[in-house]
Amino acid sequence: MAHRKKKLLIIYHSQGGTMERLARRFALGANHEEDVETLLKPAAEATLNDLLQCHGIAIGSPEYFGTMAGLVKDFFDRTYEAAREQTIGLPFVLFVCAGNDGRGALTQIERIAAGYKWRQALEHQRIVGEPSKDDLNRIEELGHTMAAGVGMGIF
Repeated sequence: MAHRKKKLLIIYHSQGGTMERLARRFALGANHEEDVETLLKPAAEATLNDLLQCHGIAIGSPEYFGTMAGLVKDFFDRTYEAAREQTIGLPFVLFVCAGNDGRGALTQIERIAAGYKWRQALEHQRIVGEPSKDDLNRIEELGHTMAAGVGMGIF
């Protein structure tokens, strides 16, 4: 019997390019795990099927006016009813970038994840201002750790 890779879905929204850079860095870390297939998609392109077929999800959102990006919210709006009963216990992690805080976006997404009954796998990351080299390394490490946990089934 062929070994089926577990899937890690990474969704994000990026208007100015910062969150895309962070999401790509997260995926770079996740790709260190050969037994896990990573799927990196802008939130607007992520589908219900992507969500239903993943074994873990990472969500990257900038904070706009104290809230998550509208297209990240749109992903939840499009998938919630059909996915909430089928994704109970799904491990998730968040990474947020913000000009001055980021807590509003984290709180909103955590509230929605609680509605899906997902499980927080790792400590969420909040980056304020322009990401430093340390921030980028931390996000890459987060991706690697998330993928390793999904691959081993520990989350």
